[in-house]
Amino acid sequence: MSELIVYVDGFNLYHGLHSRYGRRFLWLDLEKLARTLRPRDQLVKVKYFTASVMNDPGALSRQDAYLQALPAHSGDTVEIIKGRYQAKQKTCRQCGSSWTHYEEKETDVNIAVSLVADVATKSATSAVIISADSDLAPAVRKAKSLAPGTHIMAAFPPKRYSNELKTLMPASFPIGRAKFSGAQLPDQVVDPATGHVIGRPAKWA
Repeated sequence: MSELIVYVDGFNLYHGLHSRYGRRFLWLDLEKLARTLRPRDQLVKVKYFTASVMNDPGALSRQDAYLQALPAHSGDTVEIIKGRYQAKQKTCRQCGSSWTHYEEKETDVNIAVSLVADVATKSATSAVIISADSDLAPAVRKAKSLAPGTHIMAAFPPKRYSNELKTLMPASFPIGRAKFSGAQLPDQVVDPATGHVIGRPAKWA
């Protein structure tokens, strides 16, 4: 039985889900979803890569609730790895107006480093990357060269696809609606350590 680690590109997944289904499936049970992707493998860990929302208190509050609910529900099985957002000034060439644009940084690098390290140390003999970010291709190539027998594939979020990743990992596939609808956290998640109740955000109902 293969030891499976699932790497979740939170930015790619969130925007794919939101684009296709609105907020309906954002309260996602990552552990349950991961188990459905490779049901015959032994799930070792789900690594969720994200960054804290900036300049939107409502969105940050909803994100914080979700980031509390994941470990409360799944314990050590779900690990959250945070990157950051970087502010960049942009200017319209036609009208000259300027605004601040925020770019998520470090997520693809963090996923790449984790994948290569886990494969090199044999922490994972099977890997699923939930992303369609082709920037991950070099890390996949390195991981495959370090451990040719490792099963590595991408699971594409809704409305996300990479021909480069599909070519590199022919077993890659899109995640269908049924897997998302069947992998939702309870409306109220109780933290077993503190008794704190974390509710699904009203906008995500």
